[in-house]
Amino acid sequence: MPVSSPTPLRVAVLADSDTRWKWGALTARRIAPESTVHGYLLWGRATPTERQLEEIGADADELSEVSAADFLAELGERAHDGGREPFDVLVLACVGGTIQAMLHGLARAWRTADRRPVVVTGYVGVVYEKLPDGLLLRHGADLILANSRYDAKRFRAVYDGVRADSAAVTECALPFLDGRPYDPEPARRGERPFRVVFAVQPSVPASRKDRSYLLDRAMEHARRFPDREVILKLRSKPSEHTTHIEELPYQRLAERAKEEQPPNFRLAYGNMGEILDETDLLVTVSSTAALESLHRHIPTVVLSDLGIREQLGNHYFIGSGCFASWDELDAGYLPRPEPEWLAEQGIATPHEHSFATARGRLAGLLDQRSQAGLLPLAPYYTVRTAPGYLPGVLARHGLDAKGEPKEGHQATGGTQAGMRAASRRLLRRTARGAYRAGVQRVAPLIRRWGQL
Repeated sequence: MPVSSPTPLRVAVLADSDTRWKWGALTARRIAPESTVHGYLLWGRATPTERQLEEIGADADELSEVSAADFLAELGERAHDGGREPFDVLVLACVGGTIQAMLHGLARAWRTADRRPVVVTGYVGVVYEKLPDGLLLRHGADLILANSRYDAKRFRAVYDGVRADSAAVTECALPFLDGRPYDPEPARRGERPFRVVFAVQPSVPASRKDRSYLLDRAMEHARRFPDREVILKLRSKPSEHTTHIEELPYQRLAERAKEEQPPNFRLAYGNMGEILDETDLLVTVSSTAALESLHRHIPTVVLSDLGIREQLGNHYFIGSGCFASWDELDAGYLPRPEPEWLAEQGIATPHEHSFATARGRLAGLLDQRSQAGLLPLAPYYTVRTAPGYLPGVLARHGLDAKGEPKEGHQATGGTQAGMRAASRRLLRRTARGAYRAGVQRVAPLIRRWGQL
């Protein structure tokens, strides 16, 4: 059932990277279609650049950068009738540790509030590693969105297995599974070249040898099929960071191999949805782009060249029917996806059905909020259940074991305009640049020295 309200719902989205902002903003639009969205970008190494935000295409009515302390202070003020309109819904689109810290910080900030927002969280893409750790760090939100029937079953099993309440788990779908269905006719009629898109990932695979191998194979495919257009779809520029750290950007590897590149091979940035509009074959190691492609019925390949391994994340696609190697693709083989696997993943299901349950549960929570009020946030991890783990998680975000800002981490009003905010932004950009240079240039050099 749709969320109904005499006035548009006010939704806040806190995100700490480009892909998480995309998931959070689009999720807000899916579960609360008539809402106004205020985005908060958390300061850190992966805070998205303006170029990344434009490429994502997920908009907000307002957007600002904040520190954790400033965010907690503002959300606490809004819930206490501090002169600023309160939010109805809060979507936490961050890494697990950050979500846990925000849950504890917000529980403290809202402890005397009459009406707090409904708190929603989930995962940006496929969940193929650290399932118990990530889930327990998200526990305590009112809605924990599972992107498929398969994920919902796994999530509930983890919570039930540790005596944690699993009632918040709610099945839906990835919010960016959208776009027009695949039409092979333009390429068949010769109106455009047959397009092969290799969707690369920042951290998978990790080694120079493996990444160079994949680049070479993509270029070799272009040489074998000169009538095809082969595109290496990039996630970010070398100066930018995404959800995962990219130590060896494909751009630099491609630059070194520039003389070997065939004319029908090129690198591309851009919105993945727009790239898929004219894609005839999507190839990847384990990118979530494979799910977007399958949703549109585009022929999709999950590469087996480097093995099917947890380290690569492609083990998630076991049972999909999508595995193939570059050798097999060069020979003309195209895998066909398994319908049962697609159904378990919620792929090819219309969004009006995928998010109906989430919208209904959100409506129920909003009614409870307006009548009796929501219960206080109650994460599974406390200083009683995890005394050797939780304090460290909170300390990384400037909070003590009670969820209160530690000395030196108090709010500074960083969301307001002014010279101090501008100076902080400049310092953050400088610090992020130094961090990225260390990750992408200095660290690999040190490792090579260590191998001498």
